[in-house]
Amino acid sequence: MPFPVLPVFYAGSSQEEISKLSVTGSALFRLKDESELSIITSNTSFIKNSTISIEFESKIEISKIIELLNNGVSKIFGDLTYSKELIEAGIPSSRIGLKLNSTKEISENESFNSYILPSSEPLGDLKSASNNGKKNIYISLSESSTVTINSLAASNLIPIIDAKELTTEKDSSKTSISDLFINSLTTDRKDGLFTTLVTDIHNHSLGLVYSSKESISEAIRTKTGVYQSRRHGLWYKGATSGATQELIKLDKDCDGDCLKFVVKQSGVGFCHLEQDSCFGDISGLTRLEKTLTDRLQNAPEGSYTKRLFTDEKLLVAKIKEEAEELTEAETKEDIAWEAADLFYFALTRCVKNGVSLEDIERNLDLKGLKITRRKGDAKSKFIEQQEEVKKETKPTPTPAKKEEIEDPNEKILMGVVDTKTASEEEIEDALKRPVQKTSEIMKLVNPIVDNVRQKGDEALLEYTAKFDGVKLSSPIIKAPFDPKSYEITQELKDAIDISIENVHKFHKAQLQDQTLHVETQPGIVCSRFARPIESVGLYVPGGTAVLPSTTLMLGVPAQVAGCKNIIIASPPRKDGSISPEVVYIAHKIGASAIVLAGGAQAVAAMAYGTQTIPKVDKILGPGNQFVTAAKMYVQNDTSALCSIDMPAGPSEVLVVADKKADPDFVASDLLSQAEHGIDSQVILIGIDLSSDDLKAIEDSVHEQALKLPRVDIVRKCIKHSTTLLVSTVDEAFDLSNKYAPEHLILQIENAKNYISKVFNAGSVFVGAYSPESLGDYSSGTNHTLPTYGYAKMYSGVNTATFQKFITSQDVTPEGLKNIGHAVMSIAKVEGLDAHRNAVKIRMEKLGLLDKDFV
Repeated sequence: MPFPVLPVFYAGSSQEEISKLSVTGSALFRLKDESELSIITSNTSFIKNSTISIEFESKIEISKIIELLNNGVSKIFGDLTYSKELIEAGIPSSRIGLKLNSTKEISENESFNSYILPSSEPLGDLKSASNNGKKNIYISLSESSTVTINSLAASNLIPIIDAKELTTEKDSSKTSISDLFINSLTTDRKDGLFTTLVTDIHNHSLGLVYSSKESISEAIRTKTGVYQSRRHGLWYKGATSGATQELIKLDKDCDGDCLKFVVKQSGVGFCHLEQDSCFGDISGLTRLEKTLTDRLQNAPEGSYTKRLFTDEKLLVAKIKEEAEELTEAETKEDIAWEAADLFYFALTRCVKNGVSLEDIERNLDLKGLKITRRKGDAKSKFIEQQEEVKKETKPTPTPAKKEEIEDPNEKILMGVVDTKTASEEEIEDALKRPVQKTSEIMKLVNPIVDNVRQKGDEALLEYTAKFDGVKLSSPIIKAPFDPKSYEITQELKDAIDISIENVHKFHKAQLQDQTLHVETQPGIVCSRFARPIESVGLYVPGGTAVLPSTTLMLGVPAQVAGCKNIIIASPPRKDGSISPEVVYIAHKIGASAIVLAGGAQAVAAMAYGTQTIPKVDKILGPGNQFVTAAKMYVQNDTSALCSIDMPAGPSEVLVVADKKADPDFVASDLLSQAEHGIDSQVILIGIDLSSDDLKAIEDSVHEQALKLPRVDIVRKCIKHSTTLLVSTVDEAFDLSNKYAPEHLILQIENAKNYISKVFNAGSVFVGAYSPESLGDYSSGTNHTLPTYGYAKMYSGVNTATFQKFITSQDVTPEGLKNIGHAVMSIAKVEGLDAHRNAVKIRMEKLGLLDKDFV
């Protein structure tokens, strides 16, 4: 609802006068003619956030009026004759403030929504004219008594008052805009407070607070965020934290019982948790603007983002490329994807040139205010180009999920950070993982999990049809599996068999099948023994690569541990079958069944069970962010009673290389991880490398990458990957342990001598002839490893992952005598008398306590 006063300014009004009343969010400029319009154009900051109306003393050409309305002026005030001329010229009645002499004239001019009426009209008639707030009724005052003005404001009418007669201070000689605003409010709260919504200039909610009459007056006076704390009185936002607010304007809802403060927030954010708002961090374009603004200042040299800011030619090319891809996209998903890409690069150029999202939104609002329309054509050069394209090419179908296309001529190059000259922040930024928006992902995952839990097979089959494009009659195939379903070449069988043999041998050696016995005191024997987890679910991803090796790495340890029921889940192929390599391994490890599903729905099916799929006790295996979110969800749901192996993120490798490392070996290790996906992370730590050493590695990365079939994925991954240059081995391992990589490769002289320096890593590959690929498939170690820094507290999958450990204690009377008094003393301190009594009653019957023992 409009602020309950419309300040009037003139050509001679000062910027200070105009700025002082900006919180009203509206203004009327009374001007002689168009020669005085500079008063508006010279107050751009005020105009941006305000609704501007103009009333001219002399008649102005219609074309000039249209130009003003097209450029952001909200309304032109005029009498009935002039207003009809404006309407005949095509100006909408909604953009005109109609000056009338009586409320009786409204019935003849109902198409307008804003009227200017004299204060001499009966108050009841003026209130009726507003039609319960649907019409804006501005009141031209014949006299300006405080009583009259406050009465009008309380009736949701808007008095028009000369700005010189208004004040934000407590000045009895002028009309207080604070009093006017307060008089227009209502509250049913016993404490007299007003519920207040605080938003930023983009209308994003920052938080919910309370306002009092005193805090409103103080906020208007200081033009800052001042609210009412129900415990501590006036609350000057940011007075202690530094997260202050500039008050842009005040508003109220249609009932006048809820306020809205529009502010510019500074510092760490509105919330005391140092986030953008009390509802979490802001998303969308505002978040992107914030990120890009930070990267403009802090992006490391050589990074892709830094190059976008410094290389205008590259940035312009990217904008044109993305615009073209948007015009070629056909499906809903592709159009959204390409539009997002275009927004990213367009906003990058805006941030680079000091153009804010506020500036862009203001221009969008201006386009919405235009009353003349564009011709509806395009520049000839683009029309000609399009016609040429139509002549020369035939339209091709857009793939369902299209990867971002990179410049094929651009060198595939990692960013470089020299730790000798870089700041701590730049080094930390280089080691940061891609942000996973867990809360947003959970919003998508939770309904899927709940639906599968409630509807079982029906929901699972629906999701498989929706996400995998396959209509199945059953979501499961049970053992024994049809030999035709795992027909593979003898060469591949031999490769899988030797891999199974090695993994089995290494994991069999880990098997803890002996009971541990320890006599802690005479007569007290404590034991620990292992038992297999009875039923396990193994998730095997599909997606951009077939991964039978994951089936092997999860299935063999489960078999070694003695799990009775092994269920595998993997997305089906387009014909409804499962990769024969996966089925072959399932057959070899004695799996009970294969679930034909992927994603969160497969996790839910195994965790809760369905009509055909048995419930499991633990779910293991890697997956995308949706799989990880679903695993975290079921682990925390006590009704599922299902644990997981570990949280997971995108694949990653960290290579430590010195001057003697073979550049081709180093490059091959970096690329073997980069081809997993565009969100994989690849880091090289170079010890005392010269510029020639580094160039040799970079050249080899580029040359090898171009020969790979997944070069487009590699190109994108390498762009957000980094080389860190250090001087010593100790520096290298300090950074590595801080990062805690999934895979750590040591391509340094006498590499095995440095194993003692490794404290955080999923798996270590020692020396020039230990590529990470060996661990992925055949060496014997497991490739299901902690990512995203979780190597600081989690181990990779091993035989014990599929076991649970039970302890026991066998106590004789002698043992009870030795520790009984200690147990009773501690139980007494904790106030657990039943615990104490369980020992006491036994010791009494054994005669181990004095008769007077209490």
